[in-house]
Amino acid sequence: MIINLNITGSLISGVDCNKPLIMAGPCSAETEEQVMAAARELAGIGVKIFRAGIWKPRTRPNAFEGVGSAGLPWLRRVKEETGMRVAIEVANVKHVYEALKNNIDVLWIGARTSANPFAVQEIADSLRGVDITVLVKNPVNPDVELWIGALERINAAGITHLGAIHRGFSDYGKSAYRNNPQWQIPIELRRRIPNLPIIVDPSHIAGKRDLIMDLCQTAMDLDFDGLIIESHCDPDNAWSDAAQQIVPQHLEYIIKNLILRSQDVDNKKSVTLEELRVQIDKLDDEVLRLMEQRMAVAEKIGQFKKENNVTILQSSRWDELLKQRINIGLSKGLSADFIQKVYTAIHEESIQHQKAIMNKNSK
Repeated sequence: MIINLNITGSLISGVDCNKPLIMAGPCSAETEEQVMAAARELAGIGVKIFRAGIWKPRTRPNAFEGVGSAGLPWLRRVKEETGMRVAIEVANVKHVYEALKNNIDVLWIGARTSANPFAVQEIADSLRGVDITVLVKNPVNPDVELWIGALERINAAGITHLGAIHRGFSDYGKSAYRNNPQWQIPIELRRRIPNLPIIVDPSHIAGKRDLIMDLCQTAMDLDFDGLIIESHCDPDNAWSDAAQQIVPQHLEYIIKNLILRSQDVDNKKSVTLEELRVQIDKLDDEVLRLMEQRMAVAEKIGQFKKENNVTILQSSRWDELLKQRINIGLSKGLSADFIQKVYTAIHEESIQHQKAIMNKNSK
């Protein structure tokens, strides 16, 4: 279902929001000198929006949790001396009031806060009647409905300069990333709310600076609207999240080397593209037809198991099948992760079909 939010004008009033919109600055505002040094360098490479953490909600206590309200005058100075707009995270009503009092231009709601509808509603209520840009990060867990709900609450409070930030999702287990990007979630958000600007946060997805360039390019290839990147003049000695911050010169390199692609194609090439899309559609139809046939066989297996009082799940058979399919997939240029996900989904659907047969009352 398509959702129509009341989003009007540019995302940030008075700022050219042509793609890609770049927001950058240190993870945490540490000292006035550090903030100003970063701001001057970032302004020098053309960044228009300076981000900095004032209050830092940390996973565990005793970590650096930000300088608090004492850092807000530093951001006022950034605005006065560089002309940049400034953006901070807010997690409660007190943060909102302090931010508004200090003329902050952009607020973002963090992943931990967006997962809590009560907290989001309190923030929304405190913003009624205020003309300001609000960005909502995805919740820590991959729940597009919860993300949409947070955006709807803020929009219902009258905020029309509204956008989303994709920062990835917590994922138990080993991963190349700090937070699993699960690109299908922001893609679904874009499908559901087509007019919503989506900014990608490669710093929090990556957790390591050497992955940031590739994530930035992926964000552009997927046609998202901008990037929010943590940039520090001395990242190795940063007071928080040192490994994922980059120096302004590295950010400048990334910006200059991004490849920006168009949604449209040259008319001379559009026929070829359309032909390829028709091929994809036909192949998808064939895949679904084969899935229908496979499930019909699964139902026959369910009937056999019912008549012979056999359990649905045969663990050794499933383990052997999965290994075989992964090996075949690898030989055809498909990744093991992809094959495992596809066949796990097929197996789960087969089990549901077998359960329906086995639990059906005999006539």
